Amino acid sequence: MEVLLLDIEAELSIRERGRTAWSEGQFPVAELAYHVALWLQSPQAGHEDFELDSMQAEKGVIRIANSGQGWRIGSVATPDFWTTPVSWDVLVSEIKHFHYSVREGVAAMGVDPAFMLRL
Repeated sequence: MEVLLLDIEAELSIRERGRTAWSEGQFPVAELAYHVALWLQSPQAGHEDFELDSMQAEKGVIRIANSGQGWRIGSVATPDFWTTPVSWDVLVSEIKHFHYSVREGVAAMGVDPAFMLRL
């Protein structure tokens, strides 16, 4: 499973109002989709922040944190940039959309996305 999580890559960016704060052309999107699904399914979801601890990327390259005013997305690569806060429901909806898109992309490659968690 680790090979599939790491070998399925795509361009991933953190953007806010037309500004790209961080972007990587070959990011392990299947691994990110898997880990955010684990986070959403954990009892800590909505109570603890998320930090991607990737086998391939720098720890914290993707972070999701509760700012007290809502949930924000950022990266250790751009520590001074965070997205505008959104509600928990909006964040979950966007994560589910991302997860579904990755699953669709994996299936389009001819790979059974069953190795990824379902949301």
